[in-house]
Amino acid sequence: MKKQYVEELEIPSGIECEIIDKTIKCKKGSVVLEKKLPLLNINLTIKDNKIILFCKKGNKNDYKKIKSFIAHIKNLFEGLTEKYVYKLEAVFVHFPMTLKIEGNKLIINNFLGEKTPRYAEILPNVDVEIKGQKITISSHDKDAAGQTAANFERATKIRNRDRRIFQDGIFIVEKPGVKK
Repeated sequence: MKKQYVEELEIPSGIECEIIDKTIKCKKGSVVLEKKLPLLNINLTIKDNKIILFCKKGNKNDYKKIKSFIAHIKNLFEGLTEKYVYKLEAVFVHFPMTLKIEGNKLIINNFLGEKTPRYAEILPNVDVEIKGQKITISSHDKDAAGQTAANFERATKIRNRDRRIFQDGIFIVEKPGVKK
């Protein structure tokens, strides 16, 4: 059944937002974040310091998309005030792996004694810091920080070997939003 859905989201004080061609751009101080939202039959407007998502004839899938877009916009607002920090750890049993950053790539040498290095991409506007076997990833953009952490984990994925014996790799130890 088609229904009309209207959701409003209050813009926090000190944050400026503008919508240009299905892209929301938020700014606070010197930090600027952009997010492209694939809006098919959902209208996005800013009025009276509120972001309004409006769907004239929508179904439950459109309602789910509206709620997802609200979550993405809230992540933008939270990222403008403080950085998202992911902590990873490089674990090895026998062959000591070495980690090095060159440009926008992480180079993993001697993983499981392999002669060829493995590479992981570092997305733009993401800060990576390596101290021994501990890796810290921080960024104002939650999506970029999370994808960079996933790239690091995926680069050391082990195939065709028993995971109970070969436990080497880079693993996420701590991520934002998860309390221990």
